[in-house]
Amino acid sequence: MSTENTNNLLLIFTRNPELGKVKTRLAKGVGQENALTIYKQLLQHTHDIVIQNNCNKRVGYSVKVRDHDIWESSSFEKFAQEGDDLGQRMEDAFKKAFLDGYKKVIIVGSDLYDLRPRHIEEAFTALSTHKAVIGPAKDGGYYLLGMQQHIPSVFKQKEWGSDTVLESTLNDLKSYTVHTLEELNDIDFAEDLKPYPEFSKYIN
Repeated sequence: MSTENTNNLLLIFTRNPELGKVKTRLAKGVGQENALTIYKQLLQHTHDIVIQNNCNKRVGYSVKVRDHDIWESSSFEKFAQEGDDLGQRMEDAFKKAFLDGYKKVIIVGSDLYDLRPRHIEEAFTALSTHKAVIGPAKDGGYYLLGMQQHIPSVFKQKEWGSDTVLESTLNDLKSYTVHTLEELNDIDFAEDLKPYPEFSKYIN
């Protein structure tokens, strides 16, 4: 799109929305069918937020690329994630983005109901004066990571999904200038739904 900033790339990582294969920790509290329904709502929310940002966008699918879904090919480039764990998959996506000539690359997940366009805008702006930007999640992880260059250490030796990921990543970035966004609530467990009235029907 001619109006987009072609130096900026937003990566969105998604899981293929299939019963029993998404939000498994959430499913323990609300059931698999409800977890799938909630994840589809989170996917739609993520789509509706990121479509507002003025940048190029790539959607990474956990299993296989789908042609006819909410991610319109006119707005989103699609690819299959590659790697054995989350770190390898993210690193592969970042490396390819930088090889393609992007100067600022940001990744977000697709399970954050508090995400707003301003968080992504702030992150891209921060990368004009900082080497990295991170959005802390309340569970000890992060909901957004952005960089001006490939920094391999942030993708390695992490207990993905644990409450140590943010601290470990910030430790890897100690020698770089880092901008920190506001902390937001990641939705991984049933109790994470409590702040949102639209999800109250799923909580006992």
